[in-house]
Amino acid sequence: MDSERKSPVLRAASFWFTCIYGSGKVHSVYMNTESPVKNTVRERFLPAPRPAIWKDVPDSDWNSWIWQQQKRVKTIEQLEKVINVTDEEREAFAKSNDMFHMGITPYYASLMDPNDPNCPVRLQSVPKMGEVTILPMEMADPLAEERDMPVPGLTHRYPDRVLFYTTHNCPVFCRHCTRKRKVSDPSSATQIKQLEDGLNYIQSHKEIRDVVISGGDPLSNSDERLEYILSRLRAMEHIQVFRLGTRNLVTLPQRITHEFAQMLRKYHPVFIHTHFNHPKECTREAFDVCARLADAGCVINNQMVLLKGVNDDAAIVKELNHKLLMMRVRPYYIFQCDMSQGISHFRTPIEKGIEIIEKLRGWTSGMAVPHFVVDAPGGGGKIPILPNYVVKHEGKKWVLRNFKNEIYEYNEP
Repeated sequence: MDSERKSPVLRAASFWFTCIYGSGKVHSVYMNTESPVKNTVRERFLPAPRPAIWKDVPDSDWNSWIWQQQKRVKTIEQLEKVINVTDEEREAFAKSNDMFHMGITPYYASLMDPNDPNCPVRLQSVPKMGEVTILPMEMADPLAEERDMPVPGLTHRYPDRVLFYTTHNCPVFCRHCTRKRKVSDPSSATQIKQLEDGLNYIQSHKEIRDVVISGGDPLSNSDERLEYILSRLRAMEHIQVFRLGTRNLVTLPQRITHEFAQMLRKYHPVFIHTHFNHPKECTREAFDVCARLADAGCVINNQMVLLKGVNDDAAIVKELNHKLLMMRVRPYYIFQCDMSQGISHFRTPIEKGIEIIEKLRGWTSGMAVPHFVVDAPGGGGKIPILPNYVVKHEGKKWVLRNFKNEIYEYNEP
């Protein structure tokens, strides 16, 4: 039967069949391969600069996470080749290095402004004299993680989830770290027996459905060790999801290799919790590895820590969150800085976090508004802190205000 003699129903069926299963003429109407749309989002992210000290390093080394780890900036002499070190930074290094070492990957060091001691990346990486001052209310273990350890290296506080420490090491020793008692201390290194004891505990506690794999930074482990941990967990029928808490996307994107991302695909659902604190950290390298993980099926959430002088400004947080969304990273939490020893110079008033949320909610898309929380000292867990949008509540009548301070009344049935 030729096309002229087909009934309208048959002609429609033939049309949709060719659309679905392919036919040159009809298919080309719906897929114009001659002028594809160019995605320019990646081009909005600039590559990290290469400081003079590393300008002659071959790309094969620079792009190797092993080389980046081995060549970390650990001494004041090395630091002086990257930035113009101030007298305060030099004194702070001398007085704090025994308590908490300095370690900065060449990649992350390349993001520091060599002439600005208040550079947000530099503030997170280079010691300041504030670290030497330990206030009476500050604690070595502010979240009481050690108290809730049924076995070494595993915190079980919430009913259905655990925090599993798999290494003491991080590529960069963040100056605001809440686990200074462990990180950078070789005596805290995670042994094989500790890993096995943790895995056996998880296996025997069927109420656990969610495992946060942490450290240090768990991606400091080899792919082989990580896959062993993930494969053991995925074999447990009561485990639904696990999360990798890592800052490598920010400080060592070279760690997110194609092979690593493909390995994660085997163990989904896998969630990545990362830690961007400032728009300056959103480089093209970071964009690319976030894309690699997202393309491999990982859901990426960001947990920003509110830090004085780094991101205690609503405009900075908004810019950061907008960039993260373009990188396919969800702004998840803003954490009030913990009461850890030697970081009081980073802590802001809680009101500052409320103010930032107030300036985000309604003024930008809801996806760009994270939860502001205080991780309660002493192990109380995360407590959300919100601006007060309730003006009055009487019986079934609620008087509310919106982000513009306009008043509205809602009546329940």
